[in-house]
Amino acid sequence: MQKKNFIFLFILFLQSFTCSFAQITSVTISGEVKTFSDKTIIPYANAILTSSKDEAFISGTVTNDKGRFTFNNIKPGNYNLQISFSGYETKTQPLFIGSLSEYLEVPSIEMQEKVASIQEVVVTGKRNTIDHKMDKKTFSVADNISQSGGSVLQSMQNLPGITVQEGKVQLRGNDKVTVLIDGKQTALTGFGSQTGLDNIPSSAIDKIEIINNPSSKYDANGNAGIINIIMKKNKQNGFNGKAGFTYGTGSLWVRKENLPTIRPQYTFTPKINPSLSLNYRKDKVNIFLQADNLYTQTLNKNEFVTRNYDDGTVINSQLKRNRNTNFLTTKAGIDWTMNEQNTLTISGMYGNEKIIDRGDQPFFNGDLSQRLRLWQFLEDEIKTTVMATAGYQHKFQEPGHLLNIGFNYTFHRENEQYFYDNYLPDTTGTDAFKLLSDEKVYDFNIDYIKPLKYGRIETGFKFRNRSIPTNMNFIPGAHSVLDASAGGWATYKEIIPALYGNYVFENSTWEAELGLRLEYVNIQYDVNPDHPTYKSDGYHYTQPFPNFRLAYKFNENNKLSLFYNRRVDRPNEVDIRIFPKYDDAEIIKVGNPTLRPQFTNSIELGYKHNWNSGYLYSALYHRFSEGTITRISSIVPGSTLVYAVFQNAGKSYNTGLEAILNQKVSGLYSFNINGNLYRNQINAFTVENLYPQPNIFSANKQTALSGNIKLNNVFHFAKGWDGQLTAVYLAPDIIPQGKILSRFSVDAGLKKAIQKGKGEIFLNATDLLNTLVTKKQIRGMDFRYTSDDYYETQVVRLGYSYKF
Repeated sequence: MQKKNFIFLFILFLQSFTCSFAQITSVTISGEVKTFSDKTIIPYANAILTSSKDEAFISGTVTNDKGRFTFNNIKPGNYNLQISFSGYETKTQPLFIGSLSEYLEVPSIEMQEKVASIQEVVVTGKRNTIDHKMDKKTFSVADNISQSGGSVLQSMQNLPGITVQEGKVQLRGNDKVTVLIDGKQTALTGFGSQTGLDNIPSSAIDKIEIINNPSSKYDANGNAGIINIIMKKNKQNGFNGKAGFTYGTGSLWVRKENLPTIRPQYTFTPKINPSLSLNYRKDKVNIFLQADNLYTQTLNKNEFVTRNYDDGTVINSQLKRNRNTNFLTTKAGIDWTMNEQNTLTISGMYGNEKIIDRGDQPFFNGDLSQRLRLWQFLEDEIKTTVMATAGYQHKFQEPGHLLNIGFNYTFHRENEQYFYDNYLPDTTGTDAFKLLSDEKVYDFNIDYIKPLKYGRIETGFKFRNRSIPTNMNFIPGAHSVLDASAGGWATYKEIIPALYGNYVFENSTWEAELGLRLEYVNIQYDVNPDHPTYKSDGYHYTQPFPNFRLAYKFNENNKLSLFYNRRVDRPNEVDIRIFPKYDDAEIIKVGNPTLRPQFTNSIELGYKHNWNSGYLYSALYHRFSEGTITRISSIVPGSTLVYAVFQNAGKSYNTGLEAILNQKVSGLYSFNINGNLYRNQINAFTVENLYPQPNIFSANKQTALSGNIKLNNVFHFAKGWDGQLTAVYLAPDIIPQGKILSRFSVDAGLKKAIQKGKGEIFLNATDLLNTLVTKKQIRGMDFRYTSDDYYETQVVRLGYSYKF
């Protein structure tokens, strides 16, 4: 679609997935009552909260034996706080409750001696409306009917501002996203990167948070923002749980026939997902267990590529990968409430992922009259993750005044074996390799939160020690094409201590947040001395990462916010891994130990307007990066092999406009429209690829106007049926050395509560029209290629769950 047509559609539709902005829906208010004369506490004084608008009664309580009062579940707004006690003058003061903090500590209230009677209070009127936070958006996985029963990655692809490209999540067109689980980085999703999202079952997930402008309390990694995956955990009293089972099937027909002489594509692929959640809570102990297993067969890749070289050579190929995956995740733990002030939580997580890929990659000449080569492979990979977490929380007398201490240990093993059969016109050879990587991570953190009358203070310390020894053993056969000399060992070591401080202020008109994170990073990558190209390398730095937010509230329904933050994207261990990866026989991916961090500054101006049945949110944002990390593809003289190597490409820019419109039309129908229009730019650059031999690559400046449009419809039918219909359009966008063409898909789902609300059934279908195809165009020095990937996107699922 042409650029002008997309802009027209953007202005006309502005579309997206149903979401609700993260909001503080209720606040805990606390304070202390003393005498004015000698500052002694006053126990059992009356405390009453009324609306400042119409003096309606909101809540009442009395101070405890320590003179402290607490109001729970109070909505943000303007109130009057009245304190009275026999023998003392009644004291009334205005009280503003903001939406930035869950806790508010009122300064000490001092009362003058005077005999007064307690007046009767009449309960009338209604409570104030809720204001919304603008820095975080929260989505319930259970509400995503059209994606139920799949993976976490599939659950994300309909969310506002998110696109999915080659198994990676992008926020506003940028894949530099940090993915957390329960607020922590883990090996399941990668430390500072994102991995494995397409295999983690969504049945284990409660909700997903999108944080476009993280504060200093978060790690500085991930310039595009943070996605926090919150796993299920029940705290109901007694014994309770939930069991579920989902079955699905995909690849219902062959979308494009194989090139000749290779094995069939997977069709009617099964997807099986049993899940179990158990919880027992009694007195001071809460025990929980969550177990999920996701077994899938998938046509993981089905990419047709045409390569054209400047000397006139044309090569056609197809990379087909039939994948079997079984991913078991189990999380269990115990919460021990020692007393009202102290809680200890100990939990563990175990994940085991087994992947078997059977692949075929034929290569033909330009008119497909001659097969030049056939590359068939078997990949057998096991990933094992073990995580142990201990957390201690101390609550001070004031609600929300907290000290948290945590320790987290992660072990992650990647055990990978490849076997290749290489069929040439005159010879046949068999090659193999084995990779073993053990990752160990120790995290220790201390966090302190102090609520104030108009906000809070947050500060803390975090220390990380991470090591990844990796061994690669190439086993060449006859007529081998492997670079056996590039094997051996390498060890990645990382030490990161960090300090942060964050101050949040809020009154009836203004909101402000100012934070600073100071990180010291020391990275060392040791390479075996026999490697033909790369040598040991590393870097270290001490850098500040500030964040700032200022918001002006015109009234309860209109808010304008300005954000700024500075963040970093450090190369992940896989990005610098020195071993060539042969999952494509003639497009070979290699890491780069000389890769350095990418630093990014971001600014955003956001506006939010609420009304009774919906809201409109819009944001204008701009990011500019130094040392942009990207993969560069090049060839060496005398070869048609393409080597894709990570490099720092220089400066890049991302500027865009995002808008979200949410409207409840009636009790039967609501819709949500999200549009994101952005401009990406990568400045001209020149780099040197060292592997397999030095060669210089230069690229001109690339710019592209792109975006996405998402429309989500939610229906509430008769007899308890709920429905969802989602349409997503992704405009063409630039990628390193080229562009990716437009994509379009439609998802649909139905669900119904049964068995008096204890049971639920659902039926859904992703890519209902089977239109989602990834098409790319790449231009390198002395070559260009196009690719069309008809991987599996259409899946139909049926599921059932029961609460007990």
